[in-house]
Amino acid sequence: MDKIVYGKTEGIKKNIITRLESLYDIQVEPGQLITKELALLLRDLTEAVGREISVYIDRKGTVTNVSIGSDRHVTLQDPGSRRSLWRLSGIACLHTHPSGTARLSGVDVAALKDLRFDAMAALAWARPDQEPLLSFGLITDLSDRQEAIVEEFGPYTATEASHIPFRNVLATVERILGKKTRSETTGEEQERAMLVSLSWGENKSRWTAEDSIDELAQLAQTAGAVVVGKFVQSRPKPDPVFFIGRGKVEEMALFAQQEGIDLCIFDDELSPAQQRNLERALGVRIIDRTGLILDIFAKRAKTSEGKLQVELAQLQYMLPRIMGQGASLSRLGGGIGTRGPGETKLEVDRRRIRDRISFLEDQIHKMKLSRKTQQRARSRSQIRQICLVGYTNAGKSSLLNRLTHSDIYAQDQLFATLDPTTRKLELPDNEICTLTDTVGFIQRLPHHLVAAFKSTLEVVADADLLLHVIDCSHEMYREQEQAVYDVLHELQITDKPILTVYNKIDKLPDHANMAATLTRENTAAVSAKTGEGIPALLDKISRMVAAGKEEITLLIPYTDTKTAAELHARAAVLSEDYQAEGVLMKIRVDRQELPRYEAYIQQEV
Repeated sequence: MDKIVYGKTEGIKKNIITRLESLYDIQVEPGQLITKELALLLRDLTEAVGREISVYIDRKGTVTNVSIGSDRHVTLQDPGSRRSLWRLSGIACLHTHPSGTARLSGVDVAALKDLRFDAMAALAWARPDQEPLLSFGLITDLSDRQEAIVEEFGPYTATEASHIPFRNVLATVERILGKKTRSETTGEEQERAMLVSLSWGENKSRWTAEDSIDELAQLAQTAGAVVVGKFVQSRPKPDPVFFIGRGKVEEMALFAQQEGIDLCIFDDELSPAQQRNLERALGVRIIDRTGLILDIFAKRAKTSEGKLQVELAQLQYMLPRIMGQGASLSRLGGGIGTRGPGETKLEVDRRRIRDRISFLEDQIHKMKLSRKTQQRARSRSQIRQICLVGYTNAGKSSLLNRLTHSDIYAQDQLFATLDPTTRKLELPDNEICTLTDTVGFIQRLPHHLVAAFKSTLEVVADADLLLHVIDCSHEMYREQEQAVYDVLHELQITDKPILTVYNKIDKLPDHANMAATLTRENTAAVSAKTGEGIPALLDKISRMVAAGKEEITLLIPYTDTKTAAELHARAAVLSEDYQAEGVLMKIRVDRQELPRYEAYIQQEV
């Protein structure tokens, strides 16, 4: 290649031109934006000529162009390798700002957009002996009118800039631009994901790594990803650096490159250091099971309290991971695992996060007090409260719709319900209850979520009866059942009467016989979809709700209408007969309430 120095070379000494030509001999490591040595050399040459200098570096790390300009501007040549709207040129432009700042000028940004550089970087320094500072801009997205959107990063020291995993950044940028362009024509934008599960040590759980990764695939699909590959690795214990070991990481890096992977999801919670190491090695964004579930919750939260609780859980999860995200640019362009707080301000400091956490906890506490007031009002009314609990996608929302003739959102997907929903339930014996749908549980439910949603889940603690809904068509329904009990135990809810409801019996091959084997004391087998078993379920609910109550007949004089009205609020009125002496009322009431109405009790004839 000819060593030509372009631009304003007149008046420059020959030995300086020779040094400028020698820049073509420099080889940058592929995947690096700049080396410290190159930054120092550009600083020294700029000081020697007093003018801006620019160099082009291709993705192989080869210097392809050297230009010199004035003290304020350098003319940039067209790299001539642009391919389409969503492809970059394959060239990074590095240039110096003598006596300036390491921020991109308006001219720099315009050149980046026009020539579609991989990056536009500016170097500056305060003193000739100071290590240069560097800022760089990237085309990170396309507007609705297909115009380039530029984001600037830095400034970094030359040493910090040399450690940025620039190849990974470029791969992410081009996937974003490609997806943006393809989504304009297809109307779809899904991330391609690979999943990883680690089997290690003595597995005392009934869940195998294969079972768990299958569930992780459902979670990924719920979040909107396309699962391209699954990897299960066996080790005596997790690797402290790469979690799954260097060899497996190298295998997955090749797979990610071949399949155009956007995202790698780990089935276990990673340490912040492991996450950063894996992002550098694999060249894709890394999230773990906790981050994925938090993302789904952020997507599904609808109520004010739900949004506050999700944000609190995300910030608690993010706090130890905030360091280093700005440098790695791992959240560039958004996507799964980046919804909710922090998606636009990646470099927010820990103090501000802690302040926000304190504010959210205060707001949630106030909502908790308000809910306690409502709870006391319901307790005074003597209305029985029933809660649906169960593994996610067990059919709780569908069952609530069937029992209460409602139409709340219910889909065959994980975590379709996030915010509690309460409806009136009328039992066959005319007893009026409330039926509340709650968020589904899952094995290894992130402790951040359990803590953040504890106030909402108190509705379960306040319930008079729990309906534990189980998808009996699932091959691991016994393990899912135990996972629910584990979460209830973590919430310290161990003394509630529970009616176990085996749902989705319509999916069983021999569902009539299977339903009979599932039915025992305090259990019911139903299909919320077809309605099979619903009458028997209602009868069992009635019997369990009626436990601790007694049916009595009262004669309330017409002069005491206040007591008659009170009975409608505090008891289940089974019948009323208006007689000459007063209203003859047959009611069901808590035994502890009997002394209150002893004067009106009529003996059965």
